[in-house]
Amino acid sequence: MMRGENIVCFAKDWSEDPTSNNHVMRILAQDNGVVWLNSIATRQPSFTDKGDVSKIVRKLKSFARGPQRVDARLDVYTPIVLPFPHSRLAGKVNHQILRASVGALRRSRGMSDFQLWTFLPTAAPYVGRLGESLSVYYVTDEFSHFTAVGRQIVDMEKDLLQRADVVFTTSKPLLERKRLHNPETHLALHGVDQAHFARALDPATEVAKEIAELPRPILGFIGLIEDWVDLDTIAHLAERRADWSIVLIGKSKVDLSRLDKYPNVHVLGRKPYASLPEYCKGFDVALIPFEVNELTRNVNPIKLREYFSAGLPCVSSPMPAVIEYAEIDRGPLANACYVAPTKEAFYEAVVRALRDDSPEARARRSEAMKLETWEKKVEELGDVVLRVKERKRSRGATA
Repeated sequence: MMRGENIVCFAKDWSEDPTSNNHVMRILAQDNGVVWLNSIATRQPSFTDKGDVSKIVRKLKSFARGPQRVDARLDVYTPIVLPFPHSRLAGKVNHQILRASVGALRRSRGMSDFQLWTFLPTAAPYVGRLGESLSVYYVTDEFSHFTAVGRQIVDMEKDLLQRADVVFTTSKPLLERKRLHNPETHLALHGVDQAHFARALDPATEVAKEIAELPRPILGFIGLIEDWVDLDTIAHLAERRADWSIVLIGKSKVDLSRLDKYPNVHVLGRKPYASLPEYCKGFDVALIPFEVNELTRNVNPIKLREYFSAGLPCVSSPMPAVIEYAEIDRGPLANACYVAPTKEAFYEAVVRALRDDSPEARARRSEAMKLETWEKKVEELGDVVLRVKERKRSRGATA
């Protein structure tokens, strides 16, 4: 495990639902000093959008509070930058703001030598210009295919890929694309908080009250409900089997009113991360109903491993990262994942998942995820980073 290093990290907002950003940095912070910089924006906000305005207000309040310690060696700070990621003028102003902010944070924490990590392509203008000894770009998505992100992000990311010392990608399709721009690109498959989600198998864990009395079986989805979630498939399942309960957990950024006519669809909204095992315990089958497009082909859904850790069988749209699990025909993950390319195939796969499941299969799935924990994944990341850092130091010494 990498130890004794200092890390400044550009990432999403810490307070949002935990993703790889949070898991990776929380584990690195066990043995390294980490300063997490809340999102510097990947798109221009709309000042007529209540959600965007609320986010700006939250950021101003967070900035006023100053750096917040969330773990013994992990501080979260919200820098105030102009939210126009594709404006040259805003970029120049933001560079001065961030250089001064990062410098002050580093000095207050005794961080002389430090690594600069980013999960955001919009950090490209700052990589190589804040005094870091090493830069790392951790790619989780094909950002160019997000609906709300401008096309300028393609050039911005290309520049970042070429200048970063190390690039990690969370899926094989991303690896193939990004390696064209940087030979020091490595596959970093997602891990899982296995122990947390395995609580769903603990007899002491009670089913969440909101779903405890719903008719069984219960089909569950946990995650952000965005335009890549296939609502047609959810509606098809609800209409095909009125006796099934379908539970959607997560913040929604799309209109879900089309599902209102189905009394067996229960939209519960965002739930605290700590409570998710209680919902998983009540599920009979977990769902990943994504639209299949260029965005989702590059996705490696963390929720798949979380479902497995909770012991659940999963039915998913056909994405490369999921298909690999669906093709396992023996061992603890046999009959763990079913891939369905159409709405009717999705229904048939749910029927098979319900038929093939058992308490023994659930225990095996959860146990298998002990080999894919975030701790193991982060240890592998650290090995790569230290190797590249030493090679870069040696080149500098002989130059």
